[in-house]
Amino acid sequence: MSAAVTPVAGGTSRFAEALVDLLDRVEYRRVSVEDQLDPVYRLRYEAYRREEFIPFNSQQVVRDEFDELPNVSCFGVHIDGRLVSSIRVHHLSRETPVSPSQSVFPDILNPLIEEGVHMVDPGRFTADHEATLAYPALPFLALRIGVMAARHYGARYCLSSVRPEHSAFYRRVFNSTQWGEARYYHGLRFPMVLMVADVPVIYPPLLERYPFFMSTDEEREALFGAAGSAKLVAPSARIARRIAELGGQPEVET
Repeated sequence: MSAAVTPVAGGTSRFAEALVDLLDRVEYRRVSVEDQLDPVYRLRYEAYRREEFIPFNSQQVVRDEFDELPNVSCFGVHIDGRLVSSIRVHHLSRETPVSPSQSVFPDILNPLIEEGVHMVDPGRFTADHEATLAYPALPFLALRIGVMAARHYGARYCLSSVRPEHSAFYRRVFNSTQWGEARYYHGLRFPMVLMVADVPVIYPPLLERYPFFMSTDEEREALFGAAGSAKLVAPSARIARRIAELGGQPEVET
């Protein structure tokens, strides 16, 4: 997940510029809610079995009750046509107040939800083992979906329930802060901490430092809109960056 950051012209790093180039080979696909045997769920299974997090099951897929909620969107990340990673996002609001992080940290999050605060909760990040070796920055490609979700839903906070040893990554990249103490997530043998990014505060500098997180309205609608299911969507970071540089679209505002 780490990478050397070497500044280049414009204030970004060689790492950030390389990821913009890698996005030219990437496509995203939102999983159809009707397809309970989608390859994304098999990728989850393979990743969790590799870490011995779950027992064997004959279907060789991993789904849970949070995959059935009305506020969930699940995505596959493809490089050169191959599924390499996946991530799941929940949109929290008064109308849809349940997500994995909320179920573990209800005393912290429920009062905000009741006040009408919108949040997004990306999770279930999994990756193909060979792809993680070939593309060390693979998590950024999946987390880009969480960044787009925060913009699409107008979220105040972006949540990340992660292992304590991963919290430094979220502090460094998203300027996230830890809320509350470490707790145990459903069935897992290790603790999780709740890392929270204040979207209106971190969004402009995040896009300036990491322009691969940029996106257009059209890409976000294709992924999160009512018709955004089971079709491959090409990232629009390069287009969004060009438009922003020409002053045609204030992408860095929230």
